[in-house]
Amino acid sequence: MSDLLHYEDFTVGESWDLGAYSVSAEEIKSFAREFDPQFFHLDEDRAKSSVLGGLSASGWHSCGILMRLMVDGYLGRTAGMGSPGLDEVKWLKPVYAGETLRGRMTVLAKRQSKSRPEMGLVTMRWEAQSSEGETKIDMTGINLIKVRRP
Repeated sequence: MSDLLHYEDFTVGESWDLGAYSVSAEEIKSFAREFDPQFFHLDEDRAKSSVLGGLSASGWHSCGILMRLMVDGYLGRTAGMGSPGLDEVKWLKPVYAGETLRGRMTVLAKRQSKSRPEMGLVTMRWEAQSSEGETKIDMTGINLIKVRRP
């Protein structure tokens, strides 16, 4: 476990690139059929006349994509202990078929638990941006991360 990232390895103010993910029309439709079957996630022609202006991913699908980027970008190599949840999720712009999203994580705050000193609480902000630099998703929440030396 010593090769994993621990609480001590995260610094307030630092940002990490989480990599990129390309979103396909079929993936958008597949997710929508299963979990969010609204027409602007399913029907390319009808979606063009919607407020979104085209086939777009469900917000929940977008969160799943950002979660994938988080796991690949740092969580998969972190001594993680879970999460009590998210404080905020913002779907700022539609995620369209064919777009590539790039993830970023920023450490906002951190503290060691008083009742469980082996656990650190790291407040983070996660964003996904288009290749043009538009922020599409903005989330804040807490990762519980093992303290190396409680």
